[in-house]
Amino acid sequence: MTWTPLANHLWQSTLFAGIAAILSLALRRNRAHLRHTIWLAASIKFLVPFSLLMTLGHSIEWRAPKPAPPFVSTAVAQISQPFAGNVFSTPAALPQKPALPAWPLLWLCGTAAVLISWGTRWRRLQAALRAGRPVDLAAPIPVISTPTALEPGVFGIFRPVLLLPRDITARLTPDQWTAILAHELCHIRRRDNLAAALHMLVEALFWFHPLVWWIGARLVDERERACDEEVLRQGNPAQTYAEGILQVCRLYLESPLACAAGVTGSDLKNRIEAIMTDRITKKLTATRKAMLAAAGIAAVAGPIFIGMLNAPQGRAQTKKESPAFEVASIKLGDPDARGVRLQFTPGGGLNASNVRVRQLIEFAYEVQPDQIIGGPSWFNAQGYDIIAKAPASDAPTPGPMMSAADRDQFRLRVQNLLADRFQLVIHRETKEMPVYALVVAKGGPKMKEGTGDQIGIRAGRGEMSGNRVEMPNLARLLSRRVGRPVIDKTGLTGAYEFKLEWTPDITEGTGKGPGGGPMMKSEGPAGADAPGPSIFTALQEQLGLKLESTKGPVERIVIDKLERPAEN
Repeated sequence: MTWTPLANHLWQSTLFAGIAAILSLALRRNRAHLRHTIWLAASIKFLVPFSLLMTLGHSIEWRAPKPAPPFVSTAVAQISQPFAGNVFSTPAALPQKPALPAWPLLWLCGTAAVLISWGTRWRRLQAALRAGRPVDLAAPIPVISTPTALEPGVFGIFRPVLLLPRDITARLTPDQWTAILAHELCHIRRRDNLAAALHMLVEALFWFHPLVWWIGARLVDERERACDEEVLRQGNPAQTYAEGILQVCRLYLESPLACAAGVTGSDLKNRIEAIMTDRITKKLTATRKAMLAAAGIAAVAGPIFIGMLNAPQGRAQTKKESPAFEVASIKLGDPDARGVRLQFTPGGGLNASNVRVRQLIEFAYEVQPDQIIGGPSWFNAQGYDIIAKAPASDAPTPGPMMSAADRDQFRLRVQNLLADRFQLVIHRETKEMPVYALVVAKGGPKMKEGTGDQIGIRAGRGEMSGNRVEMPNLARLLSRRVGRPVIDKTGLTGAYEFKLEWTPDITEGTGKGPGGGPMMKSEGPAGADAPGPSIFTALQEQLGLKLESTKGPVERIVIDKLERPAEN
């Protein structure tokens, strides 16, 4: 488990709360009910990560006229992964068992302490409720009179009860009692206990964030001010109401929980001053109403829209714009079969045996196993036998090597096969991950410029050769061999001829590949006991290139939908 998603969510929620503070300050002369709603939205944001809304947008298939602009894709990547770990590995590194981080245990202890504290206070309220008896009072909810010294308050969330001290009517004047009762009935109408309970959940989960507790204080302030404003609007005298609140403060204890709304919460001095000066709250102008509505819509619809910009487009559009196999036969593979074959046939078709769907995705999208996110368990366990034929018009360029253009066409056909027969729907995301940088070794490159008409790469087990090959294409092919994305950092812009031979990894060419990826087969693969150096040494000695372990932005494939194919 990593702390990156949590850190991501926290800075987003903190920024959201900062915007709420600015709005609240701008609306300080308007109704307290409005400010309370803004602070409640800031609290609920802690429970709703933006990534959840973006995922909802990702799940929506739509037909976009063009891809999302680069700056949008970059922004999405930064929002989803703003912090990168410092994890590096080398080919010789041995796997180590990761240490269990201490913060989950610390978080659980803090949450437990908060819940235990609130549980103790809740039991005090329950004891007061059990000690009471019903009272016949004209109120929309049951009224209980208790002998305890708690202030008048609303107890309960979904079935609230008005809890009153037994002698309160004798200690307040009739006008004071009327104003205090109006205050409590206002809490009921506003469902303040439910709002407070939601924020208490936020405090229990994010107890370590000081801003959460500050938001809680603002919620109590504004809810009490909102009820004060409502009491005065009903015509209760300001002085009588203020005296009633002070009398309750002198005689009774404050409610022990925020979700049991009473009378004496918030800053009492400021409340009394506001009540006595009878500050007039301004109504929202049409402009401010429109601005608030736009801000609310943007807060919810913005992340969804960003997700939609990077969502998978409809398969019909993809089919129209990219090549596809003319016919394809798909059957379940023999569970006892050994090895996997994924082969490009001379006519531009596909001949696969016992291939996993995950391996098809790895090949079709040129990704490593750890670049695929999601997917059902069967897509890496069940093998399929696939024979597919390409249209005659899409036949590859004749020659002993597959050209880059033919290889790209072949991958597009496999992508369409996955979309049509396996109902694959994906979206892409970018994350900082360990990669290899392909750089020029000391002494410079040892390749010569390619000549002739043949363009492409021929790859087998322990060997690779090419003519008029550009460095980005070589980097992509090396990714399959070393089990990690390779990024071209050579700065070489030419098209080169080369031949590379090395002692392959034991899994290379078996259909699993380093890290579990499929391997493209070719004529005349080298034997398993072929002599030679490792691929890392061979690159440096034979081509004058070097693979350096580093980190960089890596595009990942996220599976939104995948179904078993109908056999034929």
